[in-house]
Amino acid sequence: MNRLKAAAVAAGIAASGLAGGMIGAVVTGASAAANTVSVAPAAATVAAATSPSTAAPAAPASGTFTPNENATHEAGESAAREAQENAGQMPTVP
Repeated sequence: MNRLKAAAVAAGIAASGLAGGMIGAVVTGASAAANTVSVAPAAATVAAATSPSTAAPAAPASGTFTPNENATHEAGESAAREAQENAGQMPTVP
């Protein structure tokens, strides 16, 4: 009887560890997914982001901010972001 109880306790501990691991993976995966930004951009914005020839660098080696004035990029930009760029500031809004 003593061995049966020990086996039952060991099985309970193993099941608890597996369940806790699965719950932890689900919670961690959900929090990691919640930390990512998911935006459905316009097709033109996606094309601009994936094409290296149309993307201008945001900050050149000199350390000054240079806005991306590409027409495709500008089409997907918010008014607040454009105002920050026009003021010579590094944009902090999408």
